[in-house]
Order: sequence, then structure tokens, then C-alpha cells
Amino acid sequence: MSQRSTVSSYLFVLVLCSGVALLPSASRADIRLPAIISDNMVLQGGDRVALWGWADPNEEINVGVSWRKTGWTVQADDKGTWRFKMMAPEVGGPYEVMLKGKNTITIRNILVGEIWVCSGQSNMEWPVRSSTNAEQEVATANSPKIRLFTVQHAVADTPQPDCKGKWVECSPQTVGDFSAVGYFFGRELFKQLDVPIGLIQTSWGGTPAESWTCQSMLEEETIFQPILQRYKDAVAQYPQALAKFKENLGKWEEAAKKAKDEGKQAPPRPGEPLGPGSPWAPAGLYNAMIAPLTPYAIRGAIWYQGESNAGRAYQYRDLFPTMIRSWWDNWGLGEFPFLFVQLANFKEAKEEPGDSDWAELREAQTMTLSLPKTGMAVAIDIGDAKDIHPKNKQDVGRRLALWALAKTYSKKVECCGPIYKSMAKKDNKIILRFDHVGGGLAAKGNEPLKGFAIAGEDCKFVWADAKIEGDTVVVSSEKIAKPVAVRYAWADNPICSLYNKAGLPASPFRTDVWPGVTVNGR
Repeated sequence: MSQRSTVSSYLFVLVLCSGVALLPSASRADIRLPAIISDNMVLQGGDRVALWGWADPNEEINVGVSWRKTGWTVQADDKGTWRFKMMAPEVGGPYEVMLKGKNTITIRNILVGEIWVCSGQSNMEWPVRSSTNAEQEVATANSPKIRLFTVQHAVADTPQPDCKGKWVECSPQTVGDFSAVGYFFGRELFKQLDVPIGLIQTSWGGTPAESWTCQSMLEEETIFQPILQRYKDAVAQYPQALAKFKENLGKWEEAAKKAKDEGKQAPPRPGEPLGPGSPWAPAGLYNAMIAPLTPYAIRGAIWYQGESNAGRAYQYRDLFPTMIRSWWDNWGLGEFPFLFVQLANFKEAKEEPGDSDWAELREAQTMTLSLPKTGMAVAIDIGDAKDIHPKNKQDVGRRLALWALAKTYSKKVECCGPIYKSMAKKDNKIILRFDHVGGGLAAKGNEPLKGFAIAGEDCKFVWADAKIEGDTVVVSSEKIAKPVAVRYAWADNPICSLYNKAGLPASPFRTDVWPGVTVNGR
């Protein structure tokens, strides 16, 4: 590549989703960079990486790098936006990049390695300082080759060109507030790959998947019209809803004070109404917390979310894959690896088999594995019945890392536990087969298998006897003469004991397609 390449080779208009609103240019504006392009950043190795930003309209910017003698020149467009792509240098560093126009910016302490986006709701946002064995985990996090970037919370009506945040080296001083799942995932990759790791946390507790999905893709499918209409109606009714909320809040404050004076527990605080600026706004978080990142080259993404969509699990079958595709389309990197966590066990255990919206959400997540380059970490055995935020994030991060190591980095490791494949009927029994048997099926603690239920044509499930025979599980019950369906770990907080010999739990499943409790969820 020549020292002064043609502008057309390196000038790219920054396009995200449905058109990004460009920052207004000022008279004799200095070169300005987005937050994600800064000191301490990690560039994706083995790929073309982008630098971009803003300057005066038509301003020429000289780009120099520490790993080669010659540089390039790029010209801003007539709105002052510029973008430049180059091949990343060799994995390692540190490197520097210098940009010179009306002002000069030097980006220092750059590493080249593997970049992963860490997104979702509160279980992804849950920090290292609140995880299991937090004090030791924080104290031993001296890993300057792991770099952390946290996107600050924001909501927007249209895709934004920038976000707030900064890259920092991983240390006891910086890791405590970072995503525990993200950090433990990245730490395992660093341990196994021995290359710099960049982790971009962009998450917000209590948010649904539609908030993280591009607006245009939500508008394309009729199944998502109820989501869009619900928000439209909420915005129209917001002034009245806000007034009612303030009235209820005042009553709650009085009741809470009275309860405190009497030594009693305060009543639940009223929730704020859906309206402008809400993190539940369709595409609102995509616009503000994903779109600004999409020019940045990454290896893949990890995702932990679903609790806020559990009541609409059937809809999630379409919504979640659509969200993933919206990221693929707008990042412009093709179908990059997208790894997600299946909902953990939570709430009171039930004595008898029954329906469960959480089980149906897990099923929707499992169905998403039909998309290419997806992977699912099963967490059905490491949750907390009394806490929607289980503190064991180490195993969650490790199980996500197994998928990345096996499928993205071609390491010889088993990436997950058994996943239901097929069934066959034989007399009064049902024989189940699985993928990912990992050297063979195993029962937890070598005890009899539990968590299997069986039903006949009346659709009424009873607990079943189950035993491992080779790479199959044979299920039956003396109460069901002609079984037609089996379910395993089908509950909010199920009994589960099926693993593979790699020590990874089987994913909950059912063999039937009978309508569930969320079939009409909209």
C-alpha cells in the first residue's frame, strides 16, 4: 500500500442501522475520536480494523502507526465524518497510532488480540465484586493484557455515532465493577490462548431483547407489531401514566416510612411507566449502546438475557434470532460467533411435573442454536432458588469459554452437555438420543436419574423412571402404558441429574410440541 493512497480506497461513510445521525461539524473543528478508539484499546487480530471519527468537512488526516514506516492519508467527507480501514499488526503490542490534521492525537498502549462484546441484562451486568469469592477474585486480577471497556447506560430514538466509556487495563482497581461473566469468560480465553483479550461490556439490568434489536428489523416482521404498538400506546399515554405514578409513589413513600417506624417490611415500590427514554423502548439500547460499536472489529459476542422475556417465550423464538441477525447485519463482519447463557434454575421447586414459562424460554434459547456460529452455556445446575442473580459467575464464564475454545478457536474440548436429539418408542418405553455426549452419559453422583416426566395421549405428565443405556436414556412409568412424550428438567427450578462424562449438564428439553403457557404471549 502506498504512503499516500487514494482517498476513495480508505474513505467510508459511517452507516449503521436506518442511518446514523452525524455529529454537527464546527468551524475549524479538531479531529475527534469515538470513545471506543482510545488509549489501552485492543484491536482484533488477523483482520482489517477501522479507525473513524470527525473533523472539518473535507479535512485531510495523516495516519501514522508504530509498526510500519509509512502511513496513509484519509479525507473527511463534506459533513466532517471520516473512516479508515487497515490490517491489524501482529498479535501483541504495545503499539501506537498517530492522527494528524488541525490537531494531533496519539493513541497509546494498544494491544492486538481477541475482542468480545459482553451484553444482556442484569446477570451479564452483575459485577465481579458481587460474585462468588469476590475478594480473592478482585485481589488477583492483575492481568494488564486483558482490557475492559464499559459502555455507560443510554437510550436513544435513533442509532448514535458514539457512546461513553473508556478502555482500562484489568487490575484489582478496575475489575470490581466489570461484568463477572464477561471477565471470567475473558480470563479463561486468556489462559488458554495466551493472547491479549479485549472485553466490551454493554448491558442493562431488567431489559428485554427488543430493546437490543435494530428498529428496521423489528418493523419487518408482523409478529413484532404488538411490541411496537405497545410502546407507541405507552408514549401516547405517558403524561397520564406519569402523573399516576407520582401519586402512587407519594403513597408508597408514606407507607414505607410507616412500615419502617413499625419495624415492618416496606411494600413494593411502584414501577415507573413505560415511556420516552425507557430502557424498554424497542431498539432504544441498540441505538445507544450497540450501534456506536458496530464499526469496531470484533471476534464475537456473549449474551446473558431472557428473564425479562420469559412471559413471551414463544415470541422469543423469533425475537432472539432476529436480534442476533440485526447485530450480524449491522456489524458488517458476517455471521460472527454469538454465544449465550440459558436461563439458570430459579424460584421454588415443584413437587409434580407442570408447565413453566422459564422452561419455555429455555426451549426458545435452545432452538436458537439452529443459527450458525451460535453456542449455549447451560446453567440449569448453578442457579439460586432464592436469587435471580446467582453469584457463581465463574462457571458461567467458563462454560461460555468452552464454546469459544471448541468452535471459534478449534481446541479439542467438549463445549457443552447433552442436548436432546431424537426419540423412539419401544413397547411402553421411550428411548432418547443426544448430541454432545462428551465421552458418554452420566448421572450426577452416580445416583438414579431424576427430573424425567412422561405422558400419554392425554398430555398429563407423571414422574418417570429413567436409566442410561449406552448413549441413550430409556424412560418409562408403570402409570403410562402408551407413552408419547417425555420432558426433562421442565420447570422454573427443576430437578436435574443428567450430565456427560465431561461434567457438563444436559439442557432441559421436551419431545412434545403441545401449546405451553406463553403461546399467546405478545
